[in-house]
Amino acid sequence: MPPPPLHVLSEAEKNELLLAQHDMIERMAARISELEELVGKPRKTSKNSHVPPSKDDFGKGGGKGRKAKAGKRPSREGRHRPLAETPDKIERVIAAAFGHCGGDVSGQTQRCRHRYDHIALPPIRPIVTRVELLGGRCRGCGHRYRAQAPAGMEPGTPFGPGVRSLLAYLHHSHHVSFERLSRIASEVFGLSISQGAIANAFRRMEAGMASATRAITDKLLTARVIASDETTTRTNGIIHWQWVFLSKDAVLHRIARRRARSVAEEVLGGHQPDVWISDRYAGQQELGKEHQVCLAHVLRDVQYVIDCGDRAFAPKVRDHLRWAIRIGKRRSSLKDATLAAYCARADTGLTRLMRMPIAHPAGKILLKQIKAWRGKFFVFLTNRDVPVTHNISEREIRPSVVFRKVTNGFRSDWGAQIHAGYRSVTGTARLQGKSALQAVRELVEGRFAVA
Repeated sequence: MPPPPLHVLSEAEKNELLLAQHDMIERMAARISELEELVGKPRKTSKNSHVPPSKDDFGKGGGKGRKAKAGKRPSREGRHRPLAETPDKIERVIAAAFGHCGGDVSGQTQRCRHRYDHIALPPIRPIVTRVELLGGRCRGCGHRYRAQAPAGMEPGTPFGPGVRSLLAYLHHSHHVSFERLSRIASEVFGLSISQGAIANAFRRMEAGMASATRAITDKLLTARVIASDETTTRTNGIIHWQWVFLSKDAVLHRIARRRARSVAEEVLGGHQPDVWISDRYAGQQELGKEHQVCLAHVLRDVQYVIDCGDRAFAPKVRDHLRWAIRIGKRRSSLKDATLAAYCARADTGLTRLMRMPIAHPAGKILLKQIKAWRGKFFVFLTNRDVPVTHNISEREIRPSVVFRKVTNGFRSDWGAQIHAGYRSVTGTARLQGKSALQAVRELVEGRFAVA
């Protein structure tokens, strides 16, 4: 259908044409909605919703792999393992005979023609220290006495800090079950340890975990910017919720029976940070003086609206948010006045987009959502310490999700709390440049401290 000749229409005729077109669009949108209900809406995937990538259903067309490009693959620069800076041993071998002619070359001056490292593990076996506490009977008072046990070798568990920290590291960081831990200890380390002994070793960490968690909580409550997230877990077959709270200096995990806002309020204990960063779950709102919503989540929801057929409003919102994110990545090189101008431009641009006439039903839903979160999109443009997304929270909680999928959860409440404490300690230690194994070793030995 050719467009009407607008140059010959009067102002009143143009207005009448616009109203007629608007009425027609409304009827067409309603009809499209009816047909979409019959056909089905676009399937939600990890690219247009909060569905995790593991549920994209690749085998049924959810994730179509990219076709290989024709032609020869370009060559890559070679790589090799670097030599150790301080080898434990150097083996110099002098050539005795030349393989080409068989001549004797042992008396000639030779220099190194090839150098490489040969790496091997020595036989692994536990070091067993027999402790004998001597004593007798006091000649003065007649009472029996006994020598004090050496530090770190007190009676009780026969397993030292190295064994206990390694067991905790393998279980909570690498999701190794108790049964497999027992086998690894026997087959790799030559150490006989039952599953019950492993459980008892973990239970002995409760006091240290509680003390470390309190210190981490105190550090968290001094932060001006806090990010959070939550995921499901299982304890005794019942759904629980694992929360994570992060600042630039502390990581705190908490496993609770509820997903309610009261969990976060209990952790904060009246403290209100300057900025709270999270997704748009209602239980994580209004906990800070300002709130930055995760723009990655918003962009996925916008993509779903585009997949539903909105080609007018949603693409403009997507492009505007992407532009703001690009500005956010340049914050370190921008002056305060320039950043403030960009923030005003971002806010004005979003307001202008919200005034657009929207015909598509999915676009109207998106507009309603944007109005609900209007003041929480561009906080990162006014505060350089605020990230654009709460990706840091998702990365921190991801290992616990893998743990849940591998182990199917916890069989006791104390086991769940030990895991939350372990993740808090190792997450905080990582911010201090320490490895997980180093952190749990310090915890077992009573040396863990929050910087």
